Amino acid sequence: MGILAWVILGLIAGAIAKAIYPGNQGGGIFATMGLGILGAMVGGWLGNLFLGTSGGAAYGALSIPSIAFAVIGAMVLIFLWGLLTRQSA
Repeated sequence: MGILAWVILGLIAGAIAKAIYPGNQGGGIFATMGLGILGAMVGGWLGNLFLGTSGGAAYGALSIPSIAFAVIGAMVLIFLWGLLTRQSA
């Protein structure tokens, strides 16, 4: 059940991050889903690194703090993806 909760958290976080992040990120629904799931993992890692908590694991998988960590993680991934796929003029 824990993995399913993280997948659901990732889907929510990916959608929120794409809505918040300025500009056009491209990608469709599958890119958003993958971005959100990876963002949830990155957000948990960042929460552990900076705050000593693992985000969702400390508060329950579908809580406000875990969603916030996952959205931040997804936004970091959007930024990094934009740097990697930027085309030079």
